[in-house]
Amino acid sequence: MKIADEWDIDNLPNRLTMFRIALIPVIIVSLFLQSTNWLVSHHLLLAHIAGWTFVLASITDFLDGYIARKRKIVTVFGSFLDPIADKCLIVSSLIILLALNRIPVLIVIILVIREIYIMALRLLSLERGFNIKVGQLGKWKTALQMIGIPMLMVNSPLLGIPLPLIGIIMIYATTVLSLYSATEYSIETVKKLKMARKTKEAL
Repeated sequence: MKIADEWDIDNLPNRLTMFRIALIPVIIVSLFLQSTNWLVSHHLLLAHIAGWTFVLASITDFLDGYIARKRKIVTVFGSFLDPIADKCLIVSSLIILLALNRIPVLIVIILVIREIYIMALRLLSLERGFNIKVGQLGKWKTALQMIGIPMLMVNSPLLGIPLPLIGIIMIYATTVLSLYSATEYSIETVKKLKMARKTKEAL
């Protein structure tokens, strides 16, 4: 890859990331309108709009990373924007689900603080010139979270499947994995920082 390509903004992965950001207001508005009394007859429709829009956003999250790796389109802009888009999607969804009394406040606090903490570590690692790969626990955490959150958005059984119950179980499991993966990520970051410091001192 040429160095100039690293600063490219207009490419397919970045477009998908920006599209994901554009979907966030749709989710927020759809969920917010469920708290109003003048749209009671449309609450289920709004719930499905929010849930399926979140699913679409999650798919773009997978696709932009896959395409970037497959086509070797790794840019500075994309590396910076992608995690921010992810955090905005997750944090905004959790906060409004909390406002709708679908998630306990303690769970939201843990997950939001964890997301902000991990984003800070990633930005630190990028600033120091290295990257920390997502561990297996982090991948499982993301998968459970991306499935559990839209279930809580829909908040009603679908084809006999108790989505709210399954969703809250997945969110509790996500919380446990979040704490473990954050610890794993922290240890790996400290190791990389120590290695970078030793390399710098040896020069």
